[in-house]
Amino acid sequence: MSTTTTSQTPESEGPGRPARLIQNEATTEIPVHLLFRDDPDPVSVPLRPTVVGRRQGTGEQPRFRRPTPAKPRSAPQIDLDLAERPARVLPATAGVLAGACGAAGCVATSWWAGVLPKLAAAALRLPAYAGAGLGPAQWAAYAGAGALGMVGFGGLARGRTGQAWVLGLFGRYRGTVRRTGLMWVNPLLLRRRVDVRLRHWRSEPMPAADGNGVPLRVVVLVVWRVRDTARALLGIEDHETYLRECVEAALARVAVETPGGGRGPVEAADSRAAALTRLTAADVAPVGIEVFSVQPVRVEYAPEVAAAIHRRRIAALDARQRASVLTSVVDSVEDTVTRLTVRGLVELDDYERKALVKDLTVAFCSGRGDQGP
Repeated sequence: MSTTTTSQTPESEGPGRPARLIQNEATTEIPVHLLFRDDPDPVSVPLRPTVVGRRQGTGEQPRFRRPTPAKPRSAPQIDLDLAERPARVLPATAGVLAGACGAAGCVATSWWAGVLPKLAAAALRLPAYAGAGLGPAQWAAYAGAGALGMVGFGGLARGRTGQAWVLGLFGRYRGTVRRTGLMWVNPLLLRRRVDVRLRHWRSEPMPAADGNGVPLRVVVLVVWRVRDTARALLGIEDHETYLRECVEAALARVAVETPGGGRGPVEAADSRAAALTRLTAADVAPVGIEVFSVQPVRVEYAPEVAAAIHRRRIAALDARQRASVLTSVVDSVEDTVTRLTVRGLVELDDYERKALVKDLTVAFCSGRGDQGP
């Protein structure tokens, strides 16, 4: 008796495809070339798989999205467009001529209106004229001539050596004037004077530390000048205060030599001064300040450290003085006892010798204490 077993093939599968071993699971086909694909990017960046609408039995592969690295935040910088540039000014002759023309126009308008006295007209050699009176035309001529005179004479400015004018109009930078002598500047511009000479500043005692971390107080001499007037005045609120803070920050990063350590090589002090100058110049360069040297001129211990060192020195002096006094007293006692016994003045046994030495020591110490150091 033979039994025939007939395998049931699902309708979803064709006659040429083998039957699935697990009917309740969906399998995904992976192409062979994807297994051996080389990554062209040598930088190993973790991939985050993102599946978009994957359907069972379709062989759709998950899509991989490479995360975008975050851009590092840069430190705030001064606006690069804010840089010193020369302002437009005119010679003083233009302002004087404009003012003179305005004054002449006022005189002519007064003669035209007939308000100029006869004596003044005769002095100015003007022909006799009855005058047309003060009408709208005369008032308009007065306004024009007066405005011309005010603009001409009001724009005259004097430039000094070592000084510069920073000009602005309605909050906008319009240029810098470094010229000297008399010149004409637009009277509507706001003028701010800045010193561009080579300057030196002696600081107050600033906190610092030596190579061992001992607190110090350092007074430094800074030689500097304003190189870019626009950035120094408009790029920061107060460039002198900023310079002081940068010097203090540089002192916190450079180890200063302790007081009394100047007996070493001069190259060490020069290297510390060069380091202070380099750090300070790098910090103040973005605000238009040029630093030439930062030189420590006085170095002293902090008050609390100085008090501790003073107490230690006093204790050492007291111990040294006491040792010298005790040595002198012992020598004196020994000499006295030796003379008494050698000359035969007294006969002393051990107990009497010890008692005599004790009494002489007390007497000599008391006498030295009364005399003082």
